[in-house]
Amino acid sequence: MVNDFIASLPYERQPQSIYAPIRYVLSIGGKRLRPVLMLLAYNLYKEHPEDILMTACGLETYHNYTLLHDDLMDNADVRRGQPTVHRKWDANTAILSGDSMLVLSYQRIMQCAPEKMKEILTLFTETALQIGEGQQYDMEFEHRTDVTEAEYIEMIRLKTSVLLACATKMGAILADAPAEDADTLYRFGETLGLAFQLQDDLLDVYGDPAVFGKAIGGDIVCNKKTYMLINAQQRANRQQREELNRWLSASTFDREEKISAVTTIYNQLGIRQLCEERINDYFMESQHCLDALHLPEEKKEQLRQYTHLLMKRQR
Repeated sequence: MVNDFIASLPYERQPQSIYAPIRYVLSIGGKRLRPVLMLLAYNLYKEHPEDILMTACGLETYHNYTLLHDDLMDNADVRRGQPTVHRKWDANTAILSGDSMLVLSYQRIMQCAPEKMKEILTLFTETALQIGEGQQYDMEFEHRTDVTEAEYIEMIRLKTSVLLACATKMGAILADAPAEDADTLYRFGETLGLAFQLQDDLLDVYGDPAVFGKAIGGDIVCNKKTYMLINAQQRANRQQREELNRWLSASTFDREEKISAVTTIYNQLGIRQLCEERINDYFMESQHCLDALHLPEEKKEQLRQYTHLLMKRQR
C-alpha cells in the first residue's frame, strides 16, 4: 500500500530536473518502516489507516531526504544497490533536490486533519531538529577516541530512534488516542529504534553478505564508532587494545585482514553476545510499552508481530 501510494505521487512542478532525483530516491525501495509503524499505530484505535497515507508518506519523504544528504556528506557511491543521487547526477543537484524533499515532506505531512496540524507539525519539527543534532554528534565522533557507550546510545537515539518514535506517536495522535497512550507509543518507537540501530551494528559485522545486501565489515574498515567498537575498547586487555589501536590508526591496510583481526578481538571479548543482550533489552522494553496500552491484546497483535519480524531481519 505504501509503495503504491508513493509511486502514484505526482511531480508536476518545473523544472523536472529537481524532481527527477526525488522520484528516483523514493522509488529504489527501503523497508518503509516509518510509514508502516505510523499506519499500524493509527490502526490500534481507528480503522482505515489509508486515511493518513499522505502524512505517513510525508515522513518517509523526510527520512529519504536525510539519507540523500547523508550519502552526500559520506561521499557514498551506492544506496540500496543503486547509484546515489550525487553520483547519478551531481552534488549541487543532490543538495537542491534534498532541500526540496524537506519542503515536500512538510507539505505532505500538513495534509492531515486540520485540527491535528499544529500538534503534528510541532512533533515533526522537534524530531527534525533532533535528527540534525544526532547527525552532528555522529560526525564529531569520527574525530574522537574517547566516545562512551552512553554518548553513542544518545547519538543513535537522536539520529535514528526519534523518527520511529515520531511515526508511532503521529499515528496515535491522528487516531485520537489518549495522550498517555500517544506518549507510551512514542517510547515504544524510541526503544524499538535503539534495538533496530544496534541490530544494524551487529549485522555489519556478523551478517551474511549474500543476505545483508552489501559487504560486511564496512564499519570496521571506516573506524566507525559503534556500540561494538566502543565496548571492545573498554573491555580489551593491553595486548588487545594495542592491536585495536594499530588497526584504527593504520592508513594503509588489507581490508579483509583488518575486518578479520578486529572481528577476532570482538569474539575474544564476547562483544557479539553483549550487543545481542542490549538489543534484546531495548526490544523487550518496547514490548512492555505495548503491554501498557489500555487496549485488547488482539488490537496490538499486528503491531507486535511486525516488530518481532523486524528483530529477525538479516538485512
